Amino acid sequence: MKTNLMFYLILIAVSMLTACQSTGGSQWDPASAAQIDRDVDAALAKLYETTPSAKMLASKAKGILVFPNVIKAGFIGGAQYGKGALRKRGRTAGYYNIITGSFGLQAGVQSFDYVLFFMNDEALSYLDRSEGFEIGVGPNIVVLDIGKAAQLTSTTLTEDVYAFLFGQRGLMAGIELEGSKITKVNP
Repeated sequence: MKTNLMFYLILIAVSMLTACQSTGGSQWDPASAAQIDRDVDAALAKLYETTPSAKMLASKAKGILVFPNVIKAGFIGGAQYGKGALRKRGRTAGYYNIITGSFGLQAGVQSFDYVLFFMNDEALSYLDRSEGFEIGVGPNIVVLDIGKAAQLTSTTLTEDVYAFLFGQRGLMAGIELEGSKITKVNP
């Protein structure tokens, strides 16, 4: 009985993720791209204002992948989805989406901003050459909170990718196992 329930919950989560993921096809929507760029600018400004060490990371990063307003919802099974842009030298170099599926004790709805700082060419090239960057596979990622970020200096930067989650809105509680995939898209 438990295995059947687990199977159906995983099937539902995979179905939700498949429905959320869109490569955008060949349709290019300049208005959507412009909105993503505005949201990315606002998220970066908010991060730099609240976390000064993020600005130092940005000056050293080879690329910055920003997902403003990622939406996460779950009740036992869950999913999250967001659209964002990769910035190289201050300019948009591509658009991406992030999709996450999760399973565990969880309930709620939340939105947040998510920024990944790619600190070397190899980590950035992994994003470019992979058909969907999977978090936990490939370059080392360190998730920073405000306390850890305050301890960063230009001499302590040794990881491939640094991640910030900030601006949480809504309520989400639980303990879950999750996996994320980042894919290049046309908005």
